[in-house]
Amino acid sequence: MIRRYGDPVRRDKSYRLRAGAYAILPRGDEVLLTHQSRPYPEFQLPGGGIDPGESPLAALHREVLEETGWRIAGPRRLGAFRRFTYMPEYEIWAEKLCHVYIAHPVRQVMEPSEPGHVALWSQGRVAAEIIGNEGDRAFLEGYFG
Repeated sequence: MIRRYGDPVRRDKSYRLRAGAYAILPRGDEVLLTHQSRPYPEFQLPGGGIDPGESPLAALHREVLEETGWRIAGPRRLGAFRRFTYMPEYEIWAEKLCHVYIAHPVRQVMEPSEPGHVALWSQGRVAAEIIGNEGDRAFLEGYFG
C-alpha cells in the first residue's frame, strides 16, 4: 500500500494519474532543492513527471537537470507516495504518484532550464520545514532525522 499525503480526494473531481520521479540530493547536512516561482512560489524536491515511454530513472535525470542544472549519480529508490491535487500549470486534477529517490549530486553543468526554477542548497532540517508538500517533507524527515 502506498501512503497518501495532502488534501483528501474530492469526489466531485476526476483525477488523471500522473507519475513522477523526485530526488533527495544530499551533500553533508545540506540538500539541493528547487524553488518554483510559478504558478505559486514553492520549495520542492527536484523532479517531475515521467513522460510516456520514459523510464522513471530517465525522467529523474532529465527533471533534476532541467530544474537545478545538476548531474546526478547512483540513484536509489526510497519509496513512493500519492497525493491528490489541482495542477494549475496543466489545468488538471491529478493523482500524483511520486517515486522518491536518493542520489549523489555530481556537479552543476548549467543553470536551470525550467522556467521559474532556481536551485539552492538548504540545511536538511530546514528543508523539511520549508518544503511545499507533506510527502516530500516525510521523506526529508526520514532521511535527515
